[in-house]
Amino acid sequence: MIFPWGHDQRYNDFGKYMRSRFNGRVQKLSINAGFTCPNRDGSKGTGGCTFCNNETFKPAYCQPLMSVTNQVEKGIQLFSVRHPDTRYLAYFQAYTNTYGDLPQLSALYEEALAVPGVVGLIVGTRPDCLPESLLDYFEELQKRAYLTVELGIESTNDQTLVKVNRGHDFSCTQEAVRRLVDRNILVGAHLILGLPGETREDMLLHADKVSQLPINYLKVHQLQYVRGSVMGQDYLDHPEQYHVLELEDYLDLVVD
Repeated sequence: MIFPWGHDQRYNDFGKYMRSRFNGRVQKLSINAGFTCPNRDGSKGTGGCTFCNNETFKPAYCQPLMSVTNQVEKGIQLFSVRHPDTRYLAYFQAYTNTYGDLPQLSALYEEALAVPGVVGLIVGTRPDCLPESLLDYFEELQKRAYLTVELGIESTNDQTLVKVNRGHDFSCTQEAVRRLVDRNILVGAHLILGLPGETREDMLLHADKVSQLPINYLKVHQLQYVRGSVMGQDYLDHPEQYHVLELEDYLDLVVD
């Protein structure tokens, strides 16, 4: 069987999707713009999500003390050595990248877009941090540059979201997706498999619920117990209360 993306692979992976859209190689460049999160500073909660420690996944060039321009330029230097014709997407990844005043946010986004070779943005955020004024800006921006707003769903189970101190429920995610799609803004979503308390059946239900959302792509990730997170410390203190997905189990779950 040949699928819409032109080959017999049963899913359209992100790399092929982007190469098809831009007719060439495209690389995401992570940015840490120094944001915090409403689940850390007290406006929604404190302590953040129990699984979260952003220090675990940022590249070496991604330092909040550096300007957005410098971070992007260092990322380009790193990747252009092997692939000089690559174009780039500035990926605002760390914490909540729509959490701020519009003038501050738009200045950071525009700074990234001004770097030669950058053709668009991916903005990672929470579904409860999308004010109307920002959506107005995004609606205009996506007419002149590639833009995806990437939402952390993490789980579709409201009980799980409470357990991990997420600070919003799944209906908030559904509403955020609708508001973005109503403005023709591309939507990516992130889901974590293996969160405490979720059974295999619970996780399979995520597929049914997420499939009803008009998102453009989905990132699926296994839970990691990382040092420096609340959950990581609790795992070290009480490992018998947690289940770690082994590779084969995780692969089977993702396929199913």
